[in-house]
Amino acid sequence: MIEWEAMKRWKTVAVVALIVLAALLAGFFDFPDYINPWLQKVPGGVQVPTIPFRLGLDLQGGVHLVYQADLSKVDPLEYDAAMQGLRDVIERRVNFFGVSEPLVQTEGRGDERRLIVEIAGVINSQEAIDLIGRAPLLEFREPKDNYEEILASNDKVFETGEGELQEPFQETGLNGSLLQRADVGFEQFAQEPVINLTFNSEGARLFEEITGRHIGRPVAIFLDNQLLSEPIVQSQIAGGQAQITGSYTVEEAQQLVRDLNAGAVPVSIELLSQQQVGPTLGSVSLQQSLRAGMAGLLLVIVFMTFMYRLPGVLASIALVFYGIFLLFIFKVLGFTFTLAGIAGLILSIGMAVDANILIFSRMREELQEGKSFAQSVEEGFKRAWPAIRDGNITTLLIALILFWFGTSFVQGFALALSIGILVSMFSAVVVTKSFLRLFAGTPLEKVRRLWS
Repeated sequence: MIEWEAMKRWKTVAVVALIVLAALLAGFFDFPDYINPWLQKVPGGVQVPTIPFRLGLDLQGGVHLVYQADLSKVDPLEYDAAMQGLRDVIERRVNFFGVSEPLVQTEGRGDERRLIVEIAGVINSQEAIDLIGRAPLLEFREPKDNYEEILASNDKVFETGEGELQEPFQETGLNGSLLQRADVGFEQFAQEPVINLTFNSEGARLFEEITGRHIGRPVAIFLDNQLLSEPIVQSQIAGGQAQITGSYTVEEAQQLVRDLNAGAVPVSIELLSQQQVGPTLGSVSLQQSLRAGMAGLLLVIVFMTFMYRLPGVLASIALVFYGIFLLFIFKVLGFTFTLAGIAGLILSIGMAVDANILIFSRMREELQEGKSFAQSVEEGFKRAWPAIRDGNITTLLIALILFWFGTSFVQGFALALSIGILVSMFSAVVVTKSFLRLFAGTPLEKVRRLWS
């Protein structure tokens, strides 16, 4: 029996040691500037990678644009596909603009659809508006007469690094206005995805001429001057019906079809509103949010220590670990911090404290009934768990609904709250419980004033 108790104690010590080590490593990753100067003195020059936290529009500054989409030329059955294709094109344009992690999303139903674009860190809003506002330009280009020579020259540039790359394709006049639609099909025997194209009469004539001139050579498809595909012409194609084959996955074929349809059925957009958020205002908002979060955490620690004594201190340490682990997860996942997201994080701290309060209250009841410290700890967690589980699950369900139906800021709040709740459950059920188990069998467990 004594050996079994010793094994349990060593197991608890090992778990606590792993938790502390994980918290230290996560903390170094969260704030590398505090550890890297020390690591520079170590032979070998090991450094913790410096990855900045991503800040949203309201904290970093930037531009928020709202567009109204004109779907008058689109079949009602294709509204969703048209908007998805438009979203993909606009996101590609914004990325080409040099913006990191822009937010581009659609909202609305029926023919009342809007496009929301948030570009953090951009000062020249007019340049962004000019770039985004154009209709998608889809072009079919043919090889130039000296196509093979250009390819050989480009290969030499890649090999030697000397010289400039040349464009081997030229315009043909065949563009998205002459393409009626594109859709995904499947080969009859291999059942591999293919892309079916349908041109109008003028497009069919041009496509027949182009394919007749370039059998065995590629015809390049560009969207907004970016290459989408280079299918090889197998034979002259007449009648306005064409098929692009290749080793496509279903997802790749669907993406190409969305891009083609975005250029084939130009969905014009009209700017409804724009909001410029200055970097100074964003910086002030961030500082105020951080101060509010630190003040709230400090008040929680004071309250827990005053009300629950040593368990409150242990719970406060667990809360600090909770914050470290949470920041680590957000940095690894590339989570973008916004004011709404920070509000979700602060709320999740309250959820973590609530779980600890339930556990400590149950533990006190067990101690008052005369049970041993170890029994009180185990029974306290066992009896508090159903309430903790049900409370957190219901909150997670609400967060899921908010994320599914909400817009950008609401989604940020819901996502931050959801991740925070999951980490808080780990903090309360694993971290705090391991800390309490560490005192079982020690002289401190008999000092009841520390526990009740």
